[in-house]
Amino acid sequence: MSRKWVNILRRGIVSMCIALMPWTVSAELESDLAEPMQSSIPPPKLKVSSWLLMDAATGLTLAGDRADTPVEPASLTKLMTAYIVFREIERGTIKKDDTVVVSEKAWRSEGSRMFIEAGDKVRIEDLLMGLIVQSGNDSAVALAEHVAGSEEGFADLMNQTAAELGMVNSHFVNSAGMPHPDHYTTARDVTLLTRAIIDQQPDHYAMYAIREFTWNDITQKNRNPLLGRDSSIDGVKTGHTRSAGYCLVGSAERDGMRLIGTVIGAQSDRERADAVYSLLRFGFAAYEHHDLYPAGQKVVESQVFKGAAQTVSLGLSEPIALVMAKGLGKKLKAGVALTDPVLAPVAGGQVLGTLTVTLNDDELLSRPLVALQDVEAGSWMTRLSDTVRLWFH
Repeated sequence: MSRKWVNILRRGIVSMCIALMPWTVSAELESDLAEPMQSSIPPPKLKVSSWLLMDAATGLTLAGDRADTPVEPASLTKLMTAYIVFREIERGTIKKDDTVVVSEKAWRSEGSRMFIEAGDKVRIEDLLMGLIVQSGNDSAVALAEHVAGSEEGFADLMNQTAAELGMVNSHFVNSAGMPHPDHYTTARDVTLLTRAIIDQQPDHYAMYAIREFTWNDITQKNRNPLLGRDSSIDGVKTGHTRSAGYCLVGSAERDGMRLIGTVIGAQSDRERADAVYSLLRFGFAAYEHHDLYPAGQKVVESQVFKGAAQTVSLGLSEPIALVMAKGLGKKLKAGVALTDPVLAPVAGGQVLGTLTVTLNDDELLSRPLVALQDVEAGSWMTRLSDTVRLWFH
């Protein structure tokens, strides 16, 4: 099949999704949670092309509909642009105070703008404000050209980054989100990207909550209509084109639980805001997050024979966190099964038991318990004494 026909097919798929989906709802909604963990509270019915609600800490999908359907991302694209720029700042390849000479291409960008002029020397930090707060297409192009030399080169970097983040159904051809048949993503991929921003770039994430920014004597308000509606909401980004519809990613944190809600293809600015807000309210009402066991901390001690120490601390290599219907947490139980006997020498990381978590006597998960430190062999006297002890163990 020629590239021309591939592009026509992709354009048709995206257009069909935007045009038809707002009036239909899938028979079965998506969820990563096992049935015993799911809430009896139903998620809201949304007239959008696709949506997803995710627990940010675990990455688990609480609910979703057509989350892997390809769609035009519009200005949600700028989440990837910002992620890459912030990553380069953290790597030290660029600095916030570096100045960018605005190209004519950036100046001529159509759509939303921060109103930079060709030839202007603008700090990267100001361009980021224009990108995130004002959703400037001109700032997106200027940043892309500065980081990669050209917007085309930056698009290659965007696609490499998408692959690294597991965004398997995304492809980018520009930094601003201008419509193109080869420029697409999904509600799931956008949510994964947002989770990466929150998790990996917490110091920069605060910029998404800034309410307004002034450049060139022009003050523009943040286009995210959820900011100010609820004090727990602190991001993230809007998007809109005629073909993509109204899109919005929102995130909020309450009582140590952070949720990310994404809607694609709403019919209006108000509808996309109400849709994300209803998703977040549903998530906090229906679910609770439990950090059960951190990694590297003692869960239990095990007796050691023939060692320089008589006990060894056991813990987990990876943390255990669970999301479940509200109220189920008090029904969780944990049990351990230990290797017996444990003989020195013991190496840190050696598996010496199992931790099992159950809910109503149903096993939810099982994880290996590992030694948290080395235990060297004891003296000959200790080894001899413990040999005798083991006869009666």
